[in-house]
Amino acid sequence: MHRPDDEHLVELAARLGRDDPRFARALGSGRPARPREYRRTGAWCTLGVAVTLLTAGMAMPEGILVAAGLVLAGIAVPMFDPHRDRPPR
Repeated sequence: MHRPDDEHLVELAARLGRDDPRFARALGSGRPARPREYRRTGAWCTLGVAVTLLTAGMAMPEGILVAAGLVLAGIAVPMFDPHRDRPPR
């Protein structure tokens, strides 16, 4: 017998598969992965480049390296917020 709850579960599974296919595949295989909101590899890479530029700019007195490092740090920090894609309330 087909129940309305089954339809909701199928719809939810389909939406999860569209939103984050990697997470859906991992969940189906029994080895869950982090959802997209909590993957921060790009943020860490950007922050690492920013710190490298800041350090190099201070070691060699180059204002452009310091400025580039500060701009990249300003870009990287908001990337750590897991809810950055949600509209504010």
